[in-house]
Amino acid sequence: MTSQNTSLAKDNIKIVLLEGIHPSAEEVFRSDGYSSIFTAAKSLPQDELREVLADANFLGIRSRTQVTPELLSFAPKLSAIGCFCIGTNQVDLEAATKQGIPVFNAPFANTRSVAELVLAEIILLLRGVPAKNAAAHRGEWLKSATNSFETRGKILGIVGYGHIGTQIGILAENLGMKVQFFDINKKLSLGNARTASSFHKLLETSDVVTFHVPETEQTQNMMNQQAFDHLKKGAILVNASRGTVVDIDALANGLETGKVNGAALDVFPIEPKSNQEEFVSKLCQFDNTILTPHIGGSTKEAQVNIGIEVSEKLVKYSNNGSTLSSVNFPEVGLPELMGKHRICHIHHNEPGILAKINDMFSESGANIVSQYLQTNANVGYVVTDIDQTSSEDAFEKMKLIKGTIKSRILY
Repeated sequence: MTSQNTSLAKDNIKIVLLEGIHPSAEEVFRSDGYSSIFTAAKSLPQDELREVLADANFLGIRSRTQVTPELLSFAPKLSAIGCFCIGTNQVDLEAATKQGIPVFNAPFANTRSVAELVLAEIILLLRGVPAKNAAAHRGEWLKSATNSFETRGKILGIVGYGHIGTQIGILAENLGMKVQFFDINKKLSLGNARTASSFHKLLETSDVVTFHVPETEQTQNMMNQQAFDHLKKGAILVNASRGTVVDIDALANGLETGKVNGAALDVFPIEPKSNQEEFVSKLCQFDNTILTPHIGGSTKEAQVNIGIEVSEKLVKYSNNGSTLSSVNFPEVGLPELMGKHRICHIHHNEPGILAKINDMFSESGANIVSQYLQTNANVGYVVTDIDQTSSEDAFEKMKLIKGTIKSRILY
């Protein structure tokens, strides 16, 4: 099944921004001439969402809206999706790719915000502040140095040494902590951080363990009962990555037995869909836990930066077809479109399609000014700049090439 989009005037392009995306995103679109913008402060019910997406060209979401193959079937005009957050697991990337829809995110914009929250939680947990605070609210006075420690000299184990993990490591070293990390990929250490020989070795030798990994089959329940058996007695656990990484039952058991001296979680396997829905977790019974409602990146600075970063990627794709930093699409960096017409062709990654495209241009008498091609395992993306006089005829013929998923002409 194929679909085609011709070039549209900017005021006819509908942009949908859901879940209270920061106004900086809308400002980017409007400053570039886009005026048809639908915004909502929260995720929408399925029936309303389908109605809104029926004529939408671009969709912006955060983490609550689930973009399934079924939902995409109700959005025939959708050209691209922007995830205004780090993760993209709320989008069925395979389905989006099959429909020729690139997906963009903001992998770095909230790095500092998450790192600061994690570091603050580590300090509070090492000092035993959460339990003492909870007791004080009940009228109890727990003035004691028992299980209260400085950060200096403690070993911090970082699981997942990416952009957030590395920044936490640098900040922690400035407090005098010793940093070790484990990552499935070989990473260059920053500062004095060292690589742990294995995940279990990191657990056995760290005073604090913090997780910064993506949601994959490998990381699901990564911190299970077996992993807790390897955890150093009295260690502190922090998870600000994905809710499925830590087995909540195993963590509760560790807190109950004293194997875990404290924990901070910003993400959970099941999270409320709105601020009005009740949060339920067996961890609520423990005073020595910090439970936050997925706010690692929820600072004004991070949300402003995310709004700008993702909307600029969507604008660039809309204006000139650039797919740089797309998470599911061949990455093509393109120059500004000036004085020519640009045909963007998305197709199944099958042998011979580029030859068919260029044969078509030759038969049409089109003069190719420049051409760009990138492929991944599933799709190919060919962008061709041609003289204006022959573009419409060439575009109509390109639609008929077998294997075409989606094509559009820009001018």
